Amino acid sequence: MNILITGANGYIGQRLIPVLLEEGHQLYCCVRNRNRFETEHQHEKVIIIEIDFLYNIDTIIFPVEIDVAFYLVHSMNTQEDFAAPEAAVATNFLTKIQATKCRQIIYLSGIVNETNLSKHLESRLRVENILRAGTTNVTVLRAGIIVGSGSASFEIMRDIVEKLPVMITPKWLNTLCQPIAIRNVIQFLSGVMLKENTYNNDFDIGGREVLSYKNMLLKFAEVRNLKRKIFTIPVMTPKLSSYWLYFVTSTSYPLAVNLVNSMKVNVVCRENDLAQQLGIELLPYKSAVQMAFEKIEQHMVLSSWKDAFSSSGAPQTIMNYVEVPRFGCFKDIKWREVKGELNGVLANIWSIGGERGWYYANALWKVRGMMDKFVGGVGLRRGRTDPLQIHPGDALDFWRVLIADKENKRLLLFAEMKVPGEAWLEFKIMKKDNKQYLRQTATFRPKGVWGRLYWYSVLPFHYFIFNGMINNLLKVETAL
Repeated sequence: MNILITGANGYIGQRLIPVLLEEGHQLYCCVRNRNRFETEHQHEKVIIIEIDFLYNIDTIIFPVEIDVAFYLVHSMNTQEDFAAPEAAVATNFLTKIQATKCRQIIYLSGIVNETNLSKHLESRLRVENILRAGTTNVTVLRAGIIVGSGSASFEIMRDIVEKLPVMITPKWLNTLCQPIAIRNVIQFLSGVMLKENTYNNDFDIGGREVLSYKNMLLKFAEVRNLKRKIFTIPVMTPKLSSYWLYFVTSTSYPLAVNLVNSMKVNVVCRENDLAQQLGIELLPYKSAVQMAFEKIEQHMVLSSWKDAFSSSGAPQTIMNYVEVPRFGCFKDIKWREVKGELNGVLANIWSIGGERGWYYANALWKVRGMMDKFVGGVGLRRGRTDPLQIHPGDALDFWRVLIADKENKRLLLFAEMKVPGEAWLEFKIMKKDNKQYLRQTATFRPKGVWGRLYWYSVLPFHYFIFNGMINNLLKVETAL
């Protein structure tokens, strides 16, 4: 079967691709930037289509012989008006897919059974209606909270439960939802392909239990063998709730606002027998949480919402910053000879950030992360998806990975922290005079006077931090 996947770089797309490949399908994966995708998905049955559905779609032509198209392009964008771009993207996608022989569009939407919906859920429903306006059969699967390693809801709950033994929380924690395991979501998505009884229909998909967010947090704590106390108060406004979620978890503030607005709406499924039709055994909530941690412990997290550009408000053009500017910049360049085992040094570089830290003055890095949070940045809480592996496009604390090339021994990071300018951090092992050297380069391109003042104000800290960091990176005994 020929299958087109939009949002192939996203959390759901990354989980769906291996399943479809195992079934032997030919995949056409639509991504905005192929550099984030092709290193992990070099497969004879994967063809990459580089496309941004919001811009410049006229030059892209979909293969005619498409059987099924998955529409997985949706996010609570950091723009205040994210509904308009989402509608435009859906319209452009529909125009493209109707020029093919596609027999079915499968769209993963949200549960929209309440009268008063959040802007996020209203946008999902609007996209449904846009897709239905075409001539291609549409199957809509509506899900609420998705529980899986790396999912937004899972990581946010993990932040809250593992960091706060006592919680004073907003009243929306009493809102009801029906969480579903990521494994079941993928089973539904792959299971409805070319099932004619699902054409031009919508189905709510959820797990076995209807829970409040408070109950979900408490059950999450039980899985982690943690005792937690939660007190809800009615006086916390949506704005205060958003700030609370922003400072406690790894989410950005604009995303926190949209999450809070969505969490005030009950997301409970209408009854249907789709799971029985497809032979899907729905997992209990605690089992889904336990399975997620098993994946984390085995370093088998395939995708994470934190790697999505919308998690930080990063522009989709951020991958264009792979060319580090040479002029109009301040640079801090340090060289050290690699006297120990080269692979060990490389392993140190590839393990930087996250739980491992930054090899020197980690307390100062944490302070910088807190400062970034207070001015609306992403801070350090995003960590990294995998403690050992990193790929282009991954989030790494308050950096974005632009290049992770082990063959050429080069790692390039771009700052997503709030700074008056643009910043890069590069590690590269180079050969000179038959010796191996590690070159560590911090580059800052200032914006105006404030940018220059910022660089000079942090220069004393750079001297100690960057010297300590490169010295410790060379200590092979610290390598994993």
